[in-house]
Amino acid sequence: MTQRPRAQTVGEAINLDQGEILIFLNKHRPVEGEHDHYRVNIRHGVNPLRSGERYALGIIFHDAE
Repeated sequence: MTQRPRAQTVGEAINLDQGEILIFLNKHRPVEGEHDHYRVNIRHGVNPLRSGERYALGIIFHDAE
């Protein structure tokens, strides 16, 4: 989900086939506005399944000192 300034939150779903992988930003992403680019917050998660199994792996990279 993307939170845009002064606007409704927009949800996006990405369907992957078996064996595919998705790498995405997990805090902010750039969006082109009318006058300039700006940052929007990102919310993410894995939807529940109605049937079958899904395996999800989350790897967090950060600036640890």
